[in-house]
Amino acid sequence: MARKKVEFKYIANDSKRKATQKKRKSGLTKKVDEISTLCGVDACAIIYTPDEPRPEVWPSPLEVNRVISRFKEMPELDQSKKMMSQESFLRQRIQKGQDQLKKLKNENRKKEMNNLMFQSLGGYQSLDNATMIDLNDLAWIIDQNIKEVNKQISKLQGQEGTSSNNNRVATINEEQAQVDNIINDGVFSFVDAANNFQNDYRPTPFNP
Repeated sequence: MARKKVEFKYIANDSKRKATQKKRKSGLTKKVDEISTLCGVDACAIIYTPDEPRPEVWPSPLEVNRVISRFKEMPELDQSKKMMSQESFLRQRIQKGQDQLKKLKNENRKKEMNNLMFQSLGGYQSLDNATMIDLNDLAWIIDQNIKEVNKQISKLQGQEGTSSNNNRVATINEEQAQVDNIINDGVFSFVDAANNFQNDYRPTPFNP
């Protein structure tokens, strides 16, 4: 059974909040113990709770004082270099989520344009109703595919070291010509229509 995702906000219910506090506090000290033991690093935890007059420390007050003293001996610039508040942590998570969303949108757009390209080549879909943005993105996808085909052809041609492989090179050139013909006959008919609009409208370049 999948774990229920916890909503990241203050828990108003007293009993639930106290139970969560106890559970999370135990988990926090366990994690600090693990990183200290497994990685051999100096680490400590100081936890203040509303119900306790004195803070709970881990692993011991003496060890906490030693770690804090070591931290204070560092220059102030080095102290704050990797310091993170709750606000900066949340801002970092939001930025990471936005970057992931942008990446997914670009990937989905590339898949959409690839599908449109193959549908057009097969005669299953017309480009008559495509927008200028669609045509611009489609042109970029076609260009990337042509570059990839030429890259693979150059790679194969570079591996041909003897005259016995001339037939294979000729076959590759023939296949390249066929690809070019298919593209020219099936897809590039939309270019003329796109150019007619470029004087009045300049689409935003597709930037994956």
